[in-house]
Amino acid sequence: MGNLDVILPAGGTIDAEFARAVLTRNKALIRLAGRTLLQRTFDAVGALPNLGRVMLVGDEDVEKSPEAKLASHFFPSGGSAPENILKALRFLAEGPNAPERVLIVTTDLPYLTGDHLLDFLERCRTDGGPEKDMYLPIINRPEFEVKFPGIENTYMPLRDGEWTAGCAYLVTVQSFLQAIPHIERVFQNRKSKVGMAKLLGPVFLAKYLTRQVDVPQVLAKVESIIRCSGAAVRGAAPELAFDIDFLDDYEYARRQLEP
Repeated sequence: MGNLDVILPAGGTIDAEFARAVLTRNKALIRLAGRTLLQRTFDAVGALPNLGRVMLVGDEDVEKSPEAKLASHFFPSGGSAPENILKALRFLAEGPNAPERVLIVTTDLPYLTGDHLLDFLERCRTDGGPEKDMYLPIINRPEFEVKFPGIENTYMPLRDGEWTAGCAYLVTVQSFLQAIPHIERVFQNRKSKVGMAKLLGPVFLAKYLTRQVDVPQVLAKVESIIRCSGAAVRGAAPELAFDIDFLDDYEYARRQLEP
């Protein structure tokens, strides 16, 4: 594999109460043990031996931060998360040395290290199956709770266990570009029960609600919706699934990471 380009979406914001506690509205600029989450992400991707260009997408505060200078290119965020990623993808796809694949890593992972990313990439190669369009790490509930006891997470209850998704994705550029409209449709409906019911269909939804489907069946359904192939990569580090969304997440990480 040649150099691997990386996209870092850093446009996520937090609520007012959380922002007052951490003195920023942008999740990527939350500081833990002297380093922002964005700096921690740069440190992790910087450990990749075949690192190529790093595309940073963020708001004005991110652009003004010292960490922004570490990026190869910066793009102003706006709109939805898929739209922000699309900006960087198009730049890479339409420019010289267009990559076949890119790694997308969110910038709100306080425990992320280069070893976690290297392990995920190796699992994509050995366990994810050949030539898939997208690779997503999934972590089961016992694995996560052993690593992070006492912290809540969101799990998908299935016939073969309860699963949460990690926040790093290996994707094929052209396939992802073609899938963006369908991914956007899923993103827009993710918090709507009616919208998700329409996307999934009543039969599949009924089976899901009664835990009659497993990971392969969910993956097949998602592939049919976004119209590209995917692999659910098991055994990845639980650290990939610990993202900071709420004040409780921050306080938990602060207690562990700060002296």
